[in-house]
Amino acid sequence: MLPDLADVLSGVRVVALPLVTRFRGITVREAALWEGHAGWTEFSPFIEYGDDEAATWLAAAYDFGGNEAPASHRGAHRVRVNATIPAVSPERVAEFLATFPGCRTAKIKVAEPGQTLADDIARVARVRELMGPDAHLRVDANGGWSIGEARVAAEHLQDFNLEYMEQPCASVDELSDLRALDLGIPIAADESIRKASDPLLVRDRKAADVIVVKAAPLGGISRAIDLVARVGLPAVVSSALETSVGLAMGAYLAAALPDPFDSGLGTASLLAADVTHEPLSARNGSIEVRRVVPDEDLLAKHNAAEERTDWWRERIARCHRVLEAGG
Repeated sequence: MLPDLADVLSGVRVVALPLVTRFRGITVREAALWEGHAGWTEFSPFIEYGDDEAATWLAAAYDFGGNEAPASHRGAHRVRVNATIPAVSPERVAEFLATFPGCRTAKIKVAEPGQTLADDIARVARVRELMGPDAHLRVDANGGWSIGEARVAAEHLQDFNLEYMEQPCASVDELSDLRALDLGIPIAADESIRKASDPLLVRDRKAADVIVVKAAPLGGISRAIDLVARVGLPAVVSSALETSVGLAMGAYLAAALPDPFDSGLGTASLLAADVTHEPLSARNGSIEVRRVVPDEDLLAKHNAAEERTDWWRERIARCHRVLEAGG
């Protein structure tokens, strides 16, 4: 059952939050928030996503706002998270690591447009130097490499004992071919799961060793749990650069799954502002599993411009109609 659209739109608050550095090509993160029967929820698909894709995010927002979250696995009240290092110079790595206190794992962005493999290697080397030999390092290319580029990158990155390479190439076929080369670094699939028309292809084509799941793009916590079960591969829960309201959805998902990997849910540290004075930021390498209630003063302070609020309200209405039509 979908909520009443008029009720949702009447309570929507749209915020525009600055980032501490450019990430995914943006410097401001916009999100639409409202309070459902079960608590506050968030709708924040990236601006470039079409309505069919964004409608899945709306389904997740409706589910989280309207239903109680599932019970935690083993009663966990916190989930461990990784540090996230954007595609910054080696000189800035320590600055970002300092915002993730206690983290034993780091995910490092690579394959940034306009940068080189040498830039990536220098960034990874600096993280390894600062975190030490026992830290778990993973790199995320967001599908930015060809098979040949990924192979060369893997050869240079083998010395850093990586936990995995996340989405080194864009397509499932490329991931499958790359994995068949047995380069010595496990492959994780992200976009090939959350943006695919058939995420089970990753399993069927033996394209990955690990999958990365995000609650909102997959339609909510329950759908993500079901997908993990059907794929049958180890799963890492990650964020989509949400506010702390949206990160709470990911925290409940991570807590409901077995926990072989640290989650990528510490990204509140990449926001220069949030909607709560008690954000879900990493402390002792983990974040709390709890719902977040925005603070009214911060909602007002970061309220988006009127035209942006109208844009998000219209987007919600369009995506709602997609869901009504069975999308």
